[in-house]
Amino acid sequence: MGRYVIRRLLQMIPVFIGSTFLIFFMVYALGDPVAALFGDKAPDPATAARIRKDLYLDQPLWKQYLHYMNQIFKGDFGTAFNGQSVTSLMATAFPVTLRLTIVAIVIEVIVGITLGVISGLRRGRAVDTSVLVLTLVVISVPTFVTGYLLQYLFGVKWGWVRPTVSPDATFGELILPGIVLALVSLAYVTRLSRTSIAENAKADYVRTAVAKGLPRRRVVTRHLLRNSLIPVVTFIGTDIGALMGGAIVTERIFNIHGVGYQLYQGILRNNAPTVVGFVTILVIVFLVANLLVDLLYAVLDPRIRYA
Repeated sequence: MGRYVIRRLLQMIPVFIGSTFLIFFMVYALGDPVAALFGDKAPDPATAARIRKDLYLDQPLWKQYLHYMNQIFKGDFGTAFNGQSVTSLMATAFPVTLRLTIVAIVIEVIVGITLGVISGLRRGRAVDTSVLVLTLVVISVPTFVTGYLLQYLFGVKWGWVRPTVSPDATFGELILPGIVLALVSLAYVTRLSRTSIAENAKADYVRTAVAKGLPRRRVVTRHLLRNSLIPVVTFIGTDIGALMGGAIVTERIFNIHGVGYQLYQGILRNNAPTVVGFVTILVIVFLVANLLVDLLYAVLDPRIRYA
């Protein structure tokens, strides 16, 4: 196990370098951060040259990237165009989005797996058909439509929750945005769980457990569900980073000042240091989540061993 973890960590290094370089290239090479800093006003050439020198933008792109990576390892992600350090923006935004992601993942896991198990055990029946139709509808409806609809119903018309989230963004306030963020992923988890349960229900080890006279609940929870969760865990692990980075629409609807909000503002204003810094952290989140998922396979299936 130890050797496997070390090997995976070493494999993450070129992936991290390649991903961050592509992000850096797309942001800095395809746009002019100095021109974006001045907006519609044309900057004075001397002033623009001085700013480019201060921001290291007068160097070749590969030198800019090496300089940026050197600063990252020192904990310096640069300064946004409003004068605030990107690190301080991260310290404010990431805890909010992390709480939102936790709420979404909990809803996704509990509701999605429960519906998937119920549907998979009753394959072909009315319950199964209803769940499949419901998940298809959820997948088909865009997030911004679902978000505005639930915000209007629960926040405006019925007044059960606040239409927008306060700056504190407590877990209680994030339940409705978490539902909106989790809905599409929840539908996929339900379908994955349903398919995996239905396939493994015909396996020999399940028939053997039933033949031994084990209670149905134990057969489902200890044998069938445990072996059926591997594809679901794979999806959820990769979905963690996707939820954090893809919360732009949800955070805009509920006025949540998290990662999605900062990325939206950074892209809108061509604020290169903010965009590159936040996406760099999201790359790390993706890599760590994938590593944890791989290690969790051995817990779910004892037959899996890492050399």
